[in-house]
Amino acid sequence: MNNHNGAMIRTMPDGTEKQYNPFTGTEVWYIPGRKNRPIFTGIPESAQKIGKVNHKDVCNFCPSRYLMTPPEKSRVVLRDGQWVTQHQLSAVEVGREVAEFRRIPNLFEIVSINYWKKNFQYHLNKNTRAWKESYLSVPEGRQHVLDIIDLKLRYSGLDDKEIAAIPVDQKLEMSDAFFGGGHELIVPRRHYIDGAEYDSQLASSGELSPEEHFHYFQFTIEAMNEVYANNRYCRYVAVYQNWRKEAGASFDHLHTQIVGLDEWGVTLERELKLMATNRNMYNEYAANFAALNNNVIAENDYAMAFVDLGHRYPTIAIYSKSVNCRPQEHTPEELRGVSDLVHAVHAATGSQVSCNEEWYYMPNDSIVPIPWHILIKWRVNIAAGFEGGTKIYVNPMSLSELRDKLVPRLFDLRYQGKLGSLQIAEECPVKPNSLKYYHRPLE
Repeated sequence: MNNHNGAMIRTMPDGTEKQYNPFTGTEVWYIPGRKNRPIFTGIPESAQKIGKVNHKDVCNFCPSRYLMTPPEKSRVVLRDGQWVTQHQLSAVEVGREVAEFRRIPNLFEIVSINYWKKNFQYHLNKNTRAWKESYLSVPEGRQHVLDIIDLKLRYSGLDDKEIAAIPVDQKLEMSDAFFGGGHELIVPRRHYIDGAEYDSQLASSGELSPEEHFHYFQFTIEAMNEVYANNRYCRYVAVYQNWRKEAGASFDHLHTQIVGLDEWGVTLERELKLMATNRNMYNEYAANFAALNNNVIAENDYAMAFVDLGHRYPTIAIYSKSVNCRPQEHTPEELRGVSDLVHAVHAATGSQVSCNEEWYYMPNDSIVPIPWHILIKWRVNIAAGFEGGTKIYVNPMSLSELRDKLVPRLFDLRYQGKLGSLQIAEECPVKPNSLKYYHRPLE
């Protein structure tokens, strides 16, 4: 497996913990003696009072600025206790009601629509083109689209004279990215938590209720399905969340990103190849290993969460137990089980910790089953020259330290009634081979 006799973890006499990630090949060292701080959930000294600021008008993702983002593809609203999904509202309609979650195009795509057009001869399908024409047929919609195109061009470095010189038809052609692009954002309603007094009291994933988080997940998966449906050349939809600027976020307003790709990516390709040699590797190297080493922090009937080894950042993994290997194939009960554990980890982490949430699942065009799993990585350390030169990464926390930070927080939050269904630490059944993905037949 590696140059350390195949061991995934070795503890040296001085306490140095050497970890090897069998899925990625990453080597990580934890070196004892570094400062160890508890999870901070209070108000930082640097926090500023926000006074009587309008919580709906803090950034361009807030409810009072719906027309500061590209045309909304869909939304979820809460009416009389019912969660209702709406699609393709007009520029006039979006301001009539406050959405709990919005699905909007990313103004600056990572994989642009021009990538798909020039490399695959992609074009808007019939339904998407009809929506674009309908949106532009209303004066408010046409003006909204042109305003956002001008804003994008301004952000790109053009001055007002250069922007004015671009023909309107060309700008409207550029707006294909808003209607048929494959890089989208799922944006919850709140910028700050309800009753916030300081600018540090941001509404992270953990500040959502378990019910809100479930609908956040469900809505994200619906958006994934539409990206696949609208682009036949899309082989994989990457799903991730960057929380706070240190983790790569451009706004301190919670949002999940989905990006359509024509490749699986190096990580998934490596894991799918490894599956050919050991079909049970996710149980052996992930779930079973975590159970045998007391690294499981939470579990329910449908998923399990544990601190994970071999990452350059402190990392918690959440694995679905389901035989269903894609998020969109999960039953509502299975989805709620995964959502509850992801939410619990975010809640225990707290909104002050910058982190990334990354989804991994079986690609639509793969015949090899892998379990849907999510990694939450705390961005609390910065890679240095030593790491770049050696590819040995220094993680500031041991697995046991990370576990011992999270478990007391989970117990406390459950006592407060803030978590969904889960068992914690020693309560978890941790049955061998609890991930059932391997029962799925090859397609």
